[in-house]
Amino acid sequence: MPSPAVPGPAAQAEPDASMSYVYAVGRDERALRNAAAERPGGVALRVVTAHGLTALVADVPAGQFDERGLRAQLGDLDRLEAVARRHHDVVASAWEHTTVLPMRLATVYFDDERAAGMLQEREEEFTSMLDWLTGQVEWGVKLYLDVRAARDTQPAPRPGTSSGRAYLQARRAARRGAAEAHGAAEDAARRISQEAASWASASAAHRPQQGDLATGPGENIVNWAFLVPAEHGERFRRAVQDAAGVVPGVRLEITGPWAPYSFATPDDSGRIQGGP
Repeated sequence: MPSPAVPGPAAQAEPDASMSYVYAVGRDERALRNAAAERPGGVALRVVTAHGLTALVADVPAGQFDERGLRAQLGDLDRLEAVARRHHDVVASAWEHTTVLPMRLATVYFDDERAAGMLQEREEEFTSMLDWLTGQVEWGVKLYLDVRAARDTQPAPRPGTSSGRAYLQARRAARRGAAEAHGAAEDAARRISQEAASWASASAAHRPQQGDLATGPGENIVNWAFLVPAEHGERFRRAVQDAAGVVPGVRLEITGPWAPYSFATPDDSGRIQGGP
C-alpha cells in the first residue's frame, strides 16, 4: 500500500474538529454511492461530487490526522496498521462495485469543499486514469532467494577427505553455491519479467520488502506489480508460475487480483503514477 501523505492544506487544525479523509475517487455513478452505503470496514462513508467525479469520504479527528497527529501515528505501528486496514477495506469494497482510483493512505482535507476542489483541479487527470484502468487489475509478483536452502542441494565432501581439506572444500562450495543461487534467481527474474510483459498493460518495480514486511524464508530480491486485463488474470498467473520454474532456494509469491494501487495513486506532486 502507498505510504501516508502528510497533508499540505490541512497542516494543522483544531484538535476537536473533524477533517475529510478521502479514500478513493471514481465516476459520479450509482455504483459508487452503493459502495459508500455498505460501510466497508465499519467506516461511515459519504460521497463528495464535482465535475462528474465522486470521492469516498469519511470524517476523521483533526487531532489525529493533521500534520502533527499524522506524524505521531507514523510512529505507532498498531495505529498505522489499523488505518491501513480500514483504507484497504474501503478501496477493495468500492473496487467490487466499479473502477476507482485509490488515494494515498491518509489523504485528508480540512473539509468537503476542499476535497471537491481537488476533484475539480484534477478532473482531466482522474478521468483519463479511470478510462485507462477500467477492466484492469493489479497482480503482485515477488521472488525470494534462500541461499541456505540452495546450498543444501550442493554435494557433501567426498568420504575420506581430511577435516582441513573438507573445511576448505565446504567453504569453496558455499561461495560457489551462493553465487550460483543468485545467478539462478536472476535468470528466473528475467524469465518472469519477459513473460509477464506479454500479458501486462503496465508494470511497476517496488523496493524489495524486508523485516516484518517480508513473508516466509529468504531474501526478497524482486517486488513487482503488474497491471493486467481482468479477463487474462488466471492466464497471467499460470504463465508467471511456468516462467519461474522450480529453482532450488528460489520461491515465487503471486498475489492478487487487487485494485490498482501501484498505477492509480497520486505522488507527492499530485501527479498520477503509472499512467498511459
